[in-house]
Amino acid sequence: MAAHHTAFVTGGSRGIGLGIVRSLIGQGYEVALNGVRAERDIGDLLAELRESSERDVHYVQGNVGDTEERERIVDEVYGKLGHLNVLVNNAGVAPRERGDLLDMSEHSYDRVMGINLKGPFFLTQAIARRMVANRREDDHFSAYVINVGSISATVASINRGQYCTSKAGMGMMTQLFAARLAGEGIPVYELRPGIIKTDMTSAVTEKYDRLIADGLTLQPRWGTPKDVGRAVAALVRGDFPYSTGQVIMIDGGLTIPRL
Repeated sequence: MAAHHTAFVTGGSRGIGLGIVRSLIGQGYEVALNGVRAERDIGDLLAELRESSERDVHYVQGNVGDTEERERIVDEVYGKLGHLNVLVNNAGVAPRERGDLLDMSEHSYDRVMGINLKGPFFLTQAIARRMVANRREDDHFSAYVINVGSISATVASINRGQYCTSKAGMGMMTQLFAARLAGEGIPVYELRPGIIKTDMTSAVTEKYDRLIADGLTLQPRWGTPKDVGRAVAALVRGDFPYSTGQVIMIDGGLTIPRL
């Protein structure tokens, strides 16, 4: 059995991903985090995370939406960690420009879908193969896959249709891998955050401040990366042992239909 637990978080150097990294460190995990920035550009952050961790914290630079980079990322993660117990597919991008659905370019669509859906799909495929092998060698080996989706899987925003489509696809991806990996003892979950205060939402802060004040969410506040991180901690502790394939909403009640 592995001496300690390890986790890999894509898009882990900021926002929701960083909240998840901090939570996993708090659970005693050795963590590798991924981002597209050069390691020297997040040196202060890595130093802070390492200071707070009982174990090493690793950085694996690269774009999960690029085939060659993704293959290198997987090899590098296993090279640093030796084994992997938890994969968190968090990396995601919004369209560079919001605009009319009728004017969306194929280039914008391909960029968002490549990073938000194709990348996580094939990253999960590659890592799940190794997790299955580890589980077959040792039935005490724990393995989890957690996908960070969005309320945009079901809440339509016509000025960023490519983002909504990618997150809807991740919903089915979660079910597919849950069905395939259940027999191997590997649960797969999806988290769907709502309005979370991150870099991605900074440009629309005023808009959502107003909407939240007007009752958009049942709980009248923004969500935080810590809210999402706490959900991940519960999942990897095994607190939801009979719930593979399920979606956990972290949206303050935003998606509850109301009259």
